Amino acid sequence: MTHPYQGLPPSSNWRKSVASIHPDDVDPVVSVPFTLSPQDRIATAGSCFAQHIARNLSSSGYHYLVTEDGDPDRNYQVFPARFGNIYTPRQLVQLFQRAYGLFVPIDDVWTREDGKFVDPFRPQVEPGGFTSADELRADRDAHLAAVRAMFDTADVFVFTLGLTEGWISKLDGAVFPLAPGVAGNPANFEDYEFHNFDVAEMIADLRTFTRYVRTINPSLRMVFTVSPVPLVATYEKKHVLVATTYSKSALRVVAEHATQADPLSVYFPSYEIITGPQSRHRYLAEDLREVTNEGVAHVMRIFGRHFFSSSGGTASNKPRPRPVDTQKAEREMRNIEAVVCDEEALDA
Repeated sequence: MTHPYQGLPPSSNWRKSVASIHPDDVDPVVSVPFTLSPQDRIATAGSCFAQHIARNLSSSGYHYLVTEDGDPDRNYQVFPARFGNIYTPRQLVQLFQRAYGLFVPIDDVWTREDGKFVDPFRPQVEPGGFTSADELRADRDAHLAAVRAMFDTADVFVFTLGLTEGWISKLDGAVFPLAPGVAGNPANFEDYEFHNFDVAEMIADLRTFTRYVRTINPSLRMVFTVSPVPLVATYEKKHVLVATTYSKSALRVVAEHATQADPLSVYFPSYEIITGPQSRHRYLAEDLREVTNEGVAHVMRIFGRHFFSSSGGTASNKPRPRPVDTQKAEREMRNIEAVVCDEEALDA
């Protein structure tokens, strides 16, 4: 007798592709619709974990797109433009809208306790704060021009979804990477409220973003991932472990919908590589949040195996990527956590 599951490839069977092989050999990618050539201009955005892909692209000889350049100590070169962490799909949509003049938020500047000024939408990109509101506005104008250049010229866009929780202006719906008061103070705290985005909202947001970006860059290829890093804190009246499970589960569903709806998009399973039972918790540090250098190396090894191609070839004929320098990855992770993870401010 036969049945539909007979004859399926090993990747369809848990024992053959997960349980019976070494954890370092687990590769949950079956196929990819496109590969990346060294000539492709590759942009990234999203949570802190997104920065691993960016830095490993450069170290592997690929063209990481930078449209806003400057001193790395002031958070330049972390992403293509100095927009800091973009945790939710709504933030991504509004970044595009602000860059192209489709949305001008009421919130202009927030102030710090020391009297310096911060941009509400990237509150920690200038470590010392801006000395005046005019300086901040001039920097923002240059920044948004760099965001336009990124979307206009990128060949590939990698977006890592990080959170479902966020803070919204009651006045115009603007969304912020950090709650008011964490890195800057607005004029009136009563104008803001907590919001935990549901699956339907986030699916709609990513579809809106895709529609927007296709109007100015029709051939842009997109890779969606989900950050494996748990929440630092939750504002829900739930245990942070439960809140994290909801957040990551919802984001994984959203990423699936985004890639099914767009033939030029693909999901890459960095979340599954780090948090799956085959990892046996080896890829998380003692705080159970930070991803170890070993985990980063595994993610990038799988990413390179399927996406890297010196000639833009198919998945079957492209050369192997360069080995990932795990010590360098560890150093970069420490630098990322210390400088550009907005969410870490909640644990201060």
